[in-house]
Amino acid sequence: MDEAAAEACLRLLSEDELDRWRGFKFDRHRREYLATHALARTALSFHRPLPPEAWRFELNAYGKPAVQPECGLRFNLSNSLGLVVCLIGEGAEVGVDVESRGRAGSIAEVGPRMFSAEEMTQLELLADDEQAERCLRLWTLKEAYIKARGIGLALPLNEFSFLFEESGQIRMRMEPSLEDEPGRWRFCLLEHAEHCVALMVENGTAPELHVWEARPASAPARQLTLEKEVWFP
Repeated sequence: MDEAAAEACLRLLSEDELDRWRGFKFDRHRREYLATHALARTALSFHRPLPPEAWRFELNAYGKPAVQPECGLRFNLSNSLGLVVCLIGEGAEVGVDVESRGRAGSIAEVGPRMFSAEEMTQLELLADDEQAERCLRLWTLKEAYIKARGIGLALPLNEFSFLFEESGQIRMRMEPSLEDEPGRWRFCLLEHAEHCVALMVENGTAPELHVWEARPASAPARQLTLEKEVWFP
């Protein structure tokens, strides 16, 4: 992000967001935070007649932001070094996670501590060169789900599973302790710019997805045509 783009993004942020931005020690983290929060504001303004700088947010006890006052929109944010994503839903909770393909190996190293017994059983049946890819997909799906729920790591990651079937379907299973039902959610996996993106939407039917890109985050967006997404289950 060049200096002019950064200045344009900074003008959109609230005083609280600016304080948080100034508090980051490393320039990389400042850039990610700036791009992520400028994108959220410009994306929300695409759906409601409100200027990007006018949006106000409230955090729940676990740090998930929500629009204040209530306007029917739900949103969630995720970023990596090379990609920032904002997912917006109308009247439905949403969660998103984005991970660079370059992180697949490091995710595979911590998988045994994060994945369920069923997920680990499926992983062990895969060839070595397939395991890192599966770990990347599992991780993004799990992150998207806990972000949609809005209570973060208070949800034990190994108490819900994404099970990959031979038919190509992905089935979600969860322990009763989570006080939730798999049928409440629809999810999909996307590939974009060498990243894996998982979307989680509270919906009884497959959502209608529209994808837009803004470079930089404060710039006018253009619609992207991606390979048709597949929603599960």
